[in-house]
Amino acid sequence: MVQLLRWGTELKLEEAVNAIYADDFDPDEVPAANPAVTSILFFSEGVGTLVKHGLLDRDLVLDMWAVASVWKRLESAIRRERERTGEPRLYENFEALASPDL
Repeated sequence: MVQLLRWGTELKLEEAVNAIYADDFDPDEVPAANPAVTSILFFSEGVGTLVKHGLLDRDLVLDMWAVASVWKRLESAIRRERERTGEPRLYENFEALASPDL
């Protein structure tokens, strides 16, 4: 978990999260290629993959990060990127981690 926190720091995750919660952030218009969005997507998909394979405890991850809230801010961008690339599984582990159904 400490290594994940360090990785988040290297990705400037705090700045990225602040950017997606800023008043001028438009979740319906931001592209997935936006640097803040890209950092969060890369990190969240990685963490989601580790949870999926049982290498991280989901409850611990959800206690550490506001996964569902971040997903809501980025869902439109992710769905547009899936459509653009024709890849419906893009960021699926992030989405699964954010899902309350698990």
